[in-house]
Amino acid sequence: MDVVDRKILAELQTDGRLTVTDLADRVHLSVSRCQRRLRELERTGVIRGYHAVVNAAAVGLGFEVLAFATLRQENQDTLTAFDEAVAAIPHVVQAQRLFGDPDYLLRVVTADLAAYQRLYEEKLVRLPGVQRISSTIVMKQVVDTRPLPAQP
Repeated sequence: MDVVDRKILAELQTDGRLTVTDLADRVHLSVSRCQRRLRELERTGVIRGYHAVVNAAAVGLGFEVLAFATLRQENQDTLTAFDEAVAAIPHVVQAQRLFGDPDYLLRVVTADLAAYQRLYEEKLVRLPGVQRISSTIVMKQVVDTRPLPAQP
């Protein structure tokens, strides 16, 4: 990964819809060299995909909760079952296993508090191995998802 690769990544994180021609122009490469670098970044998994950033409130999912899950036991079977079950819940838009207590952080979006309560009672507390779920309602996004820094 060199400076040019980092420039390519920075440009794509800002505008993932750039054509290869426009991208090449912005990073001062020929189109063919830019295309080769882009394919290599995709092949090696540095670029994992392209997607649109959707305004959750505009599509009726403006209620956001951070849910912290603590498991009863942390053997591999329970962790695997929990991971698979939580990945199958569409309203869980992000899930991370943590060191320490709690064991997981889940970012959940729903239409409103009542919808979150239903999801909590019908799915979240029934996830494999769950001992406790504690929830915190997000008041405001201060730093939204943003591009990764250009330097490590």
